[in-house]
Amino acid sequence: MHVHFLQHVPFETPGQLIPMLKEKKAPLSFTRFFEDQTLPNVDDFELLIVMGGPMSVHDQHKYPWLSKEKKLIEQAIAKGKKVLGICLGAQLMAHVLGAAVYKNKHREIGWFPITATPEMAQTPFGSFWPEKTMAFHWHGEMFDIPDGALRLAFSEACPNQGFVFENRVLGLQFHLEVTPTLIEGLLQNCADELDGSTFVQSASEIREQMDFCQSANDLMKKTMDVLLESN
Repeated sequence: MHVHFLQHVPFETPGQLIPMLKEKKAPLSFTRFFEDQTLPNVDDFELLIVMGGPMSVHDQHKYPWLSKEKKLIEQAIAKGKKVLGICLGAQLMAHVLGAAVYKNKHREIGWFPITATPEMAQTPFGSFWPEKTMAFHWHGEMFDIPDGALRLAFSEACPNQGFVFENRVLGLQFHLEVTPTLIEGLLQNCADELDGSTFVQSASEIREQMDFCQSANDLMKKTMDVLLESN
């Protein structure tokens, strides 16, 4: 299964997803918008993975490529492709599916637990997804759940942490692909967002909990195994 990545900034990399996919011998390709690369044809891949980034889905005046990116995501969903969106990627998917994306009541940065909804059991991920998961967060906006999609999880700070549409389009507001290197990149490039508010941990608090990367990665691997299964 050919996997194509959409990466918005150098420091929000696919993280642990790369070794996971290489182990599966999946062909990989990339569009890195910060290098002014072109988008693929929608028929060139079977799975599209849309990464995170500090911009908003509404920032096309600053980032003109956002309009073309949204169009590709829309085409991929319409053509029955599998799509995984992480953080900004999930927000873009929700936006394309007609749901609102807006500033959340709380900024959420650091390691915070998420709780699976009862709807999770109705999805292909329900057989292994735990009721509680310690996940890494770095976001200030959130999405409404698109029509026809199932709400998968919530946290104390954010009521909508994930959704699945037609069992093949998965949006995760949180990060399970994180590595210590990826987190350090966020800490170095987005330190101005560590404002000390209720659901924003300090850099030292985040670093002290890096061991949670392993359990997050384990859950990401099981999730990817489902997405990589042929229909």
